[in-house]
Amino acid sequence: MVGKAALADSFVVEDIQVRGLQRISAGTVYNYLPVTVGETFSEEKQGPAIRALFNTGFFKDITLERSGGTLVVNVVERPSVAKIVIEGNKDIKQEELTEALKKIGLAEGKVYNKQILDKVEQELRRQYFSHGKYGLKIKTEVSELTRNRVGIQIDITEGKVAKIKQINIVGSRAFSNDEIKKDFELSTTNFLSFYSKDDQYSKQKLSADLEKLRSYYLDRGYINFSIESTQVDITADKKEIYITINVKEGDVYTLEKVKLTGELVVDPEELVKLVKVGPGEIFSRKNATETSKAISERLGDEGYTFANVNMVPEINEQNKTVVMTFFVDPGKRVYVHRINFKGNTKTRDEVIRREMRQMESSWAASSKIERSKTRLERLGYFEEVGVETPPVVGTADQIDVNYSVKEKASGNLQAGIGYSQVQGIIFNANVSQDNIFGTGKRVNFAFNNSQILTRYNLGYRDPYYTLDGVSMGYDMGYISRNGYQSNISRYNTDVANAGFNFGVPLNEFDSLGFDFDLKNTNLSSTDSSPVEVTDFISTNGDSFLTFSTGVGWTHDTLDKPVFSSSGGQQRASALITVPGSDLEYYKVGYKQEHYFPLASDFTFRLVGEFGYGGSYGDTNGLPFFENYYGGGPGSVRGFRQNTMGPQDTPQPGSGNSPRPFGGSTKIIGSAELFFPVPFLSDVKAVRIGSFVDAGSISDGLNFDYMRYSAGLSGQWLSPFGAISVSVAQPFNASDTDNVQNFQFNFGSGF
Repeated sequence: MVGKAALADSFVVEDIQVRGLQRISAGTVYNYLPVTVGETFSEEKQGPAIRALFNTGFFKDITLERSGGTLVVNVVERPSVAKIVIEGNKDIKQEELTEALKKIGLAEGKVYNKQILDKVEQELRRQYFSHGKYGLKIKTEVSELTRNRVGIQIDITEGKVAKIKQINIVGSRAFSNDEIKKDFELSTTNFLSFYSKDDQYSKQKLSADLEKLRSYYLDRGYINFSIESTQVDITADKKEIYITINVKEGDVYTLEKVKLTGELVVDPEELVKLVKVGPGEIFSRKNATETSKAISERLGDEGYTFANVNMVPEINEQNKTVVMTFFVDPGKRVYVHRINFKGNTKTRDEVIRREMRQMESSWAASSKIERSKTRLERLGYFEEVGVETPPVVGTADQIDVNYSVKEKASGNLQAGIGYSQVQGIIFNANVSQDNIFGTGKRVNFAFNNSQILTRYNLGYRDPYYTLDGVSMGYDMGYISRNGYQSNISRYNTDVANAGFNFGVPLNEFDSLGFDFDLKNTNLSSTDSSPVEVTDFISTNGDSFLTFSTGVGWTHDTLDKPVFSSSGGQQRASALITVPGSDLEYYKVGYKQEHYFPLASDFTFRLVGEFGYGGSYGDTNGLPFFENYYGGGPGSVRGFRQNTMGPQDTPQPGSGNSPRPFGGSTKIIGSAELFFPVPFLSDVKAVRIGSFVDAGSISDGLNFDYMRYSAGLSGQWLSPFGAISVSVAQPFNASDTDNVQNFQFNFGSGF
């Protein structure tokens, strides 16, 4: 209570004293108190002074009194929150609830305010309602502790998740409810609901579904379609939800005429080709929107970055027709003032700048700016790449293009042990630098040792050997392979090779590659080698020196080099040993891979591969150690690696069983659907999928060896090595096929 009698008369404040403080400093009170020493204090100033201190929320009682020329401020502090205990929460993590309460002012160390508990209950209900738990019960208890502190106990009874029992669209006569709802985010309970949570009501998801419903009708000519009302009802036991959407369909409208007007700064014939709607067609907002977007992007490529293309429909209610006009407003042509880079602390500026397809001082082209960003991402030097195009201050027709990058470690020093079902225990060491000294050049040295393979390799590549983007590289290596341990015929090879290569870009997406390799192959048989091996050695010898040339064409539109989600890649190659080599043969191949992005982070991949080898001159057929093999990861999963196709002929009387011998022809195909990983947020390094594989290894086009399988796959680029797993079931395995349902690799690339 304020000592009004003591303050009835005005007086000059000679000093201010604060009594009753425990945790709060006197300076805090002086800062909020609208009274200073030397000021005349009167009864009229009491109310504003007390309100100012109450508004801080620090005090639950305040009185003012006078002691001579001293203004005395008596306060009783609100208690502080010593601890908050939340029990019963299972669906929402403790950290999430603590953070949510902190945002509304309830946290350990904060001043306790009784009114805040009402906000606590509201916030907790909001959190749990968003998870579909409408049967929530909350009980709060506040206990007093020593030193003017309190403890808060919050007991939560979550209840069960309320499931959507029915979604009913009233007034839909042209289409069935099931047909309309197939793209909705919300759904009644189904066998995937445990993962997708689509049977849990969400206001945000319902808003998105209403927009999908509106688009569904507008894309099918119902230009006057409207949603009259929406009701969401929950049963008394809080377990089931019923959603009712009342709609008015209207009539179907067709396009009478399509017009293109405005300032057509681009050849009208080019713009007409971008129009995706035409007279006589049913009106579609989707096609009209795509037309506006396509025209805007075309104008953006000519420097009209801020162009507007507005679609203006003129509706004839009597004839049920629409005249669609696309009005083009290009705005001013915009030029690029500067291209700036930020975050490249190691990579040289020139390495990034040479990937730019947008040039400074030329008009800004949206597609070139975006393509430059994609090229930076494909380098593999950066974890993230961003781009911004702020306008230049003081101008109306210039922008800067600012690229920000986050570098990742491009050097790799590894020494370790891996395991493969085919290679067994693998000892490996690898030293590589993809961006040595920030120049973009790559060097690597690798050593690999396992039961079936010993390999040494040294390589170098300069992606910009010339300013035009011609690449140059070389490699030297040695490989010793044990065929029996590789699941193939009983023979051994030792191969030493040296070669160099060039890459020539033809355009933005196409390139040619040229390879020149010198290879020395030593072939050795064993007492158990099959007839084909011993006959080959007796005819051709066991040591071969070959010089080969190869050419390859690549068309690459992939968005990322690893875990792509859109675009594709085609590769055609041909290799031939030059006349005069100890063995004269050739190999040709073609591979196409394409990714199709689907809704909700789903990606569909199609892969097709063909290879064929033959001989010329004095060599009879493709040398068997150059045969194609199939089965396992990268081929037809579910069959043991290298075991598909023809088998060899054991020596008479040896008692050996036939083993895979490979063939001169390879056909591989795969269809795979990648989808989000449940319960994992780091989807950049992990992906799972379902697949169907098919393939054949044969001599010539012999489809008797065609095999099929289907299954599930998983891949993880872990910090300690790449891991790939698959579970597959072959469809048509024969008695001689080697089936392996579960396959995995650890410590090697995919």
